Formats: sequence, C-alpha cells, structure tokens
Amino acid sequence: MNNEAEMLVFGAKLAKTLSAGDVIALSGDLGAGKTTLARGIIQSLCGDMEVPSPTYTIVQTYDAPDFEIWHCDLYRLKTPDDIYELGLLDAMDEAVCLIEWPDRMGVLLPKTALGLDISFDGEGRSLNLSGLAEWEKRLVHV
Repeated sequence: MNNEAEMLVFGAKLAKTLSAGDVIALSGDLGAGKTTLARGIIQSLCGDMEVPSPTYTIVQTYDAPDFEIWHCDLYRLKTPDDIYELGLLDAMDEAVCLIEWPDRMGVLLPKTALGLDISFDGEGRSLNLSGLAEWEKRLVHV
C-alpha cells in the first residue's frame, strides 16, 4: 500500500466480507495505518463520517446497517483483565470488532480473529494477514 487512499480502499473491500461476530486484529507500529484501515471499513459500511482514533476513548461504536461496529484501541490497557470492564467480550459475539493493539488482549483474543499486521515498507506499507484458515474463502476477492 503506497498511501492512505489505498489503505482506505482495502478497508472498504474488506468491509464487504464482514458479518456480526467477526474480529479484526490490527497490529503495527504507531502511525502504521491501523486507524486508517479501520476508517476505510467503517466509512464503507456507515457512510462518509468522521472516524477518530479511539486512543483516548478506548472504544468508539458505530451502527452499520446489519450490525454494530466496535473500534477499539487497547494501547493504554495495562492487563488483559481490563477487557472485561469494556464489555468487549460480549460485543465480539454480536458486533464486528476492529481491535488495535490486540496483543493487549492476551489469550482473550479469539482464535478466529483475522490478524492484519501493518508494517512500514519504504515509503509505503505492507500488510501481512494471519488466521487465514478461517478467512481464506471470504478474502478471495479482497
């Protein structure tokens, strides 16, 4: 991905494959594009709206036509036990959850999550996917 626009387009394509109960684990260094990718997903499903980083609020929710979207930034959490207070475990059953800094969840991160690791690659970014056994068929056209 060479720029922010390409990251937004990828997010919009990925959004077409999502359904309630899906968890997307967004990893990468600060400034790698985790929030930009989440913004592409959210704007594709909810319309052209402002999608701020949830760094300070920890969770932002959005109403998509078929499900709720939880955009979470877990960077400031101290322990995986903090996840219980957010209600995130319950949300993962009913909503699409876009989770930045998923390593903060420890073993609470579902094994069915699609992992997207964004890394700097020269002037652009590279995207590495994991958890493909669950997602391979759904991502054919992304």
